[in-house]
Order: sequence, then structure tokens, then C-alpha cells
Amino acid sequence: MAATKRKRRGDLAIQPKKPKRNKKDAGRPAKLHDTAEKAEEEDRDRIPGPVCKGKWKNKERILIFSSRGINFRTRHLMQDLRMLMPHSKADTKMDRKDKLFVINEVCEMKNCNKCIYFEAKKKQDLYMWLSNSPHGPSAKFLVQNIHTLAELKMTGNCLKGSRPLLSFDPAFDELPHYALLKELLIQIFCTPRYHPKSQPFVDHVFTFTILDNRIWFRNFQIIEEDAALVEIGPRFVLNLIKIFQGSFGGPTLYENPHYQSPNMHRRIMRSITAVKYKEKQQVKEVQKLRKKEPKTILPHDPTADVFVIPAEEKPIEIEWVKPEPKVDLKARKKRIYKRQRKMKQKMNSGSAK
Repeated sequence: MAATKRKRRGDLAIQPKKPKRNKKDAGRPAKLHDTAEKAEEEDRDRIPGPVCKGKWKNKERILIFSSRGINFRTRHLMQDLRMLMPHSKADTKMDRKDKLFVINEVCEMKNCNKCIYFEAKKKQDLYMWLSNSPHGPSAKFLVQNIHTLAELKMTGNCLKGSRPLLSFDPAFDELPHYALLKELLIQIFCTPRYHPKSQPFVDHVFTFTILDNRIWFRNFQIIEEDAALVEIGPRFVLNLIKIFQGSFGGPTLYENPHYQSPNMHRRIMRSITAVKYKEKQQVKEVQKLRKKEPKTILPHDPTADVFVIPAEEKPIEIEWVKPEPKVDLKARKKRIYKRQRKMKQKMNSGSAK
């Protein structure tokens, strides 16, 4: 074959080739035009979905579950946290006889690297474990003052799956154990960017405040008009017990000196009520002894009658005659009126005859 020469057009743009038209399609150009216009109108009316311009890099996954024996309030709190954290996973309740190291294996099977575990004791005390599985560190808290999303006083609302802002008290940067807890809370409660189940909006904020040696958790809605805050819930208080180097165990990094166990607190309250009861019984016994004691008769004081004025003595009069009976004027008037009525009736009857 002979070599063909290429045509040089300089810097002119290469024009695309026109598609060949078949003889069958030659008679219906108007129909194709109408279908194209309809497709354009449908695209205009259609609401486009959220476009993910980035890549999901932070692969944090949180396992949230509990032990057996929790009450209804703890169950609602656990469900609220799962709803607010789209990067969380759930699992069945763990038996209380099992050791806590088993949780690391559960996290590995669920492909999770963080864990929130609720441990119930005596059906009235609730403990929360925050752990970085499987290497640690982990922290154990006593949970107090639980309020859930379903309460009526929580009037705020937010989009399900939206990413929260995290607000921390400045006191978290002052002490090293609080700085460690801050990093642990950031990795657990922060929703990863571009997560498949998350929404690309920020409409609520998680606040962590330190007061009275406790961490107070709150969730507020951010109102767009004036940037005011309305509480959504849930709310709870975390009383730190210990921080461990490993996951659910290991050497103790920090122990809270201000922590008082619930059993000790209940024991102190019972002792206070017992002391009050004993005091009341002692007062009653003293009162009974005083009543049994003989009354001391005081001698007569001669100066007590100094200012007493004696009464005048009246002469005694003896009446020998019987006093006249008193006249009842009302009864007398009634008798007179009866006589007058009888007289009038007789007069009327006589005139009628």
C-alpha cells in the first residue's frame, strides 16, 4: 500500500467527525429533538445528591455495647449514642461472668479500633469504659445524672448522621491525664470526614466541661439564624476512676484521688440517717426520765404578794321572800295576737251568716 500524506493544518483545532446518519433515522429528527428536551427538563427538576469531593481516609469504627443487667435508661442512652455516631457498630450484650479482655477479640471480629462499653453492677450503678483496642490506653468512668433524647425538656434537633463540632474546656490542657482523655474523646466522638453514613453538614456541637472533678457531656443544636444553642441531648456526667495503659487492663497510669465508690457513698448516707435516728431516741429517753422525776415544791416567797390588792368584802344578804317570776314579753305578745285573730274570725263568720 502506498503511504498516505498527512494534512498539516497548523494550530487549528481538530474538528470532531459527524456521526453517519442511517436511512432509517433520516425521517425522525424531530422525535429525537423532543426526547432530548424532555430529558433536560427532568434533569433540571431533579435534586442532585451530595457530591463527595474527597476520600474517606479516617477509618475509625466504634463498637458500642453493654453487659447484661442494664436498666431502661442505660439502654436508651446507648441507642442515642449509636444514632448520633454514624461510624459506630452494635453488638449483643456480654455476659457478666466473662472477663473484659474478651472485648478486644470482639472488636477485632467487628473490625473496630475503639470501644464504648457500659458495665452495670447491682442493677443501679453504671460504669463506662472508653478504650483504644487492642493496644490501649483505656479509661473507666462512673456515669451519673443520665438524661436521654426522649425527654421533653430537650427541645433541640439535628440531622441524623451529621458531623459534630467538639468543644473542650480549657482545663483539659492544664493536666496530663486530662490531655490524654481529650485525645481519646476526640478519636471516639469525632465522626470521620467523608464517611459513607455521614452527612456533609455541621449542625450540632458536643461539649466536654470539667467541673467538680468530673466531665460533663452536653449536646447542643446550632441554630442558623443567630447561632444560638438549644440542647438536644443526651446528657451525662463522667466521674473518672482510673486510666490504664492497656485495653481494659494493664498498669495504672492515673487514679482519681477524689473518687468515692457508690457503695461507700450509700454507706455514709445510711450512717448519717442512723445518727439522726439515735439522736431522736436519746431526746425521747431524756424526756421520759424528766417526767418520772419528783416535782420540787418551792417554798412560799413572802415578797410575791406585795403588789396584790385584796378584794372588797361584800355583806352577806339572805332573801326570805321568793322573787317574782320574770314576765316573758314575747310570749305575752303572741297570746294577744292569737286572741285578736280568733275575734276577727268570729266577726267574719257572723257577718257572712
